[in-house]
Amino acid sequence: MAVPKRKKSRSNTRHRRSQWKAPRIALVECPQCRDQKLPHIACGTCGTYNKRQVVETA
Repeated sequence: MAVPKRKKSRSNTRHRRSQWKAPRIALVECPQCRDQKLPHIACGTCGTYNKRQVVETA
């Protein structure tokens, strides 16, 4: 098993970890109400998915 010979400094560790970024959330336009929604999920505004009403909205 590989073991590091020397301790990594805090500066190097933090510099390396600074590149770990969360990806931007991809949003698509709902074909019914033109609102932004997550892909492959029913629209929270109008309750449609794949041009069908699947969720009852108030």
